[in-house]
Amino acid sequence: MEKIPISKFKAQCLGILDKVHKEKKRIIITRRGIPIAEVRSLEVTDDKKVPLKDTVLFMGDIVSPVSEDEWEVLN
Repeated sequence: MEKIPISKFKAQCLGILDKVHKEKKRIIITRRGIPIAEVRSLEVTDDKKVPLKDTVLFMGDIVSPVSEDEWEVLN
C-alpha cells in the first residue's frame, strides 16, 4: 500500500484519484509521517434495490389535520 504526504496529495489530488480508480489501489495519506486518511476505489454494485421500498403502510388520511378529540396527547 502506497503512502503519500498530505502536501503531495493536495498538489496532485485529481491525478491520484484517477490512479486509485484505474488501478483499484489504496493509498494512505500521512501528515508528518502519521497516517490520517485512506483513499480507495469505490466498489459500485449493480444492485438497484431500494432498501425500504414497499415497507410503509399508510393507515388513514395522513394529510388532513387531526381533531382535538383524536389527539390523545391533549387528553
